[in-house]
Amino acid sequence: MVSTTMPTAIVTGASSGVGLYTTKALTERGWRVVAACRDIAKTDKALRDTAIARDRVLPMYLDLSSLESVHTFVHDFRATGRQLDALVCNAATYLPLLKEPKRSQEGYEISVATNHLGHFLLALTLLGDLAGSKRSPRLITLGTVTANSEEFGGRIPIPAPADLGELQGLEAGFKDPVAMIDGGPFKAGKAYKDSKLCNMIISRELHRRYHDTTGIVFSTLYPGCVADTALFRATPPMFQKVFPWFQKTITGGYVSQALSGERVAQVVADRGFENSGVHWSWGNRQKTGRDAFHQKLSAQASNQARAERLWDLSAQLCGVQTPTL
Repeated sequence: MVSTTMPTAIVTGASSGVGLYTTKALTERGWRVVAACRDIAKTDKALRDTAIARDRVLPMYLDLSSLESVHTFVHDFRATGRQLDALVCNAATYLPLLKEPKRSQEGYEISVATNHLGHFLLALTLLGDLAGSKRSPRLITLGTVTANSEEFGGRIPIPAPADLGELQGLEAGFKDPVAMIDGGPFKAGKAYKDSKLCNMIISRELHRRYHDTTGIVFSTLYPGCVADTALFRATPPMFQKVFPWFQKTITGGYVSQALSGERVAQVVADRGFENSGVHWSWGNRQKTGRDAFHQKLSAQASNQARAERLWDLSAQLCGVQTPTL
């Protein structure tokens, strides 16, 4: 084991946006970050451009859409000898203009494969590593208002609200011709929302299964609407111009990339965020000086029977067994 007093966090999707600025905020708090990304050269450039201390960041290749890549990443991380103290599941794919589903290496719809299944496998595989931390280990997942029907943004019917149905698509094996978790017709924007709803459900289920025995803190958060990140690079150019303006001037929900990263780092590292099994929010309308609070999640996100079935089906699709810790 490498001897170091620096705590170590893995941050997925750390080459841009929320992940990049989370990396910056954590390194400024004295953390070492493993930047898990698909493009190492892009990550190196982003670190230089953002003036992040390079000696505190280790970029490592990870393609969350590939289950094989997840296993390789875990192997490579363990080879560094570092103790894992936090895992930040941040990376996401959003491809709202697709008319037909794009598939992962395993044949699964790409948004769910990347955002949900890749992170699910990563989290389960690294649970034992986190449990070995002498600190207060945390597994933090980025949620979204658009997948929580308790909030206005989660009820917008364009293209449709998040809805997992009875998990019919996963029950059917989730391969061609199936592309949606509920087994319905393909809607790219809804696939993204569904995948993020899965993220929030699985975080609660991780808490229920493992918090008491491991001490790991499992929580999700919505840092505000970061309307100008690379997440929206596949949207129409006009949308990319109008959406940040709309969030800044009309809804008041806009949050800068730097502030979003600071908020994620707070949930990862700061005292006051030790509560497990909660969803942190700063509200849909941003107010100066507002503290984070526990946001209620929808009935879909809180349904225990559905959570257990989602867990079992996801484990089957990932070819992973539920760890005993």
